[in-house]
Amino acid sequence: MAVHEKLKEIQTMLKAPKNLYNKYGGFNYRNAEGIYEAVKPLLNKLDMTLIISDSIQTVGAKNYVQATACLTDCETGEQLSSCALARETEAKKGMDDSQITGTASSYARKYALNGLFLLDDTKDEDSYECREYKENKSKAESAESTQPAAFKPATAQQIHKINEYIMAYAGMCEDASEGDIWNTLKKKYGFAKQSDISKELAERITKQVEAWYKKKKEA
Repeated sequence: MAVHEKLKEIQTMLKAPKNLYNKYGGFNYRNAEGIYEAVKPLLNKLDMTLIISDSIQTVGAKNYVQATACLTDCETGEQLSSCALARETEAKKGMDDSQITGTASSYARKYALNGLFLLDDTKDEDSYECREYKENKSKAESAESTQPAAFKPATAQQIHKINEYIMAYAGMCEDASEGDIWNTLKKKYGFAKQSDISKELAERITKQVEAWYKKKKEA
């Protein structure tokens, strides 16, 4: 059997399942290691070897890892190969230089194997579709995080409690009326009228007026 015929059989028979799951993107994918394990029985059956090698290619100021997958017929010495490139990122959070190169190597090797064995990675972790999904999801989450939270007005009980503390505090002050205290609170917390006070703000105002009252009482 010629080397091309053996490759055809591998391409037809190889089953490299996408046995890894990306929780962020919600899809399954495969990596180079999974392809290695899936192809080994076929290599043994057809008396062939597979060798993957890397080299660094510099284009302008960018470094690319070129991976070459070389398939050799042990009977005849005939070879077939496939190459793929993956660019090293300039920087990636949490990774040193060796890890960045290793990541590019893994991607390039997988793509070289994909090309040699006709594997489809339409929904793979580093495919265009995945990157687009991640970017769109990130933008959506960012937009959600910048939207103001829904306004929840203070309850009647909260406003009543604030008024009780203000009345008690004003009764202990010779130079401050209830209106003066409300005006101080409006300036401090940035609201114009009581209907502008949210539940969360009402709690803060209550604590503030209570603190003033206790301090005045202890004086």
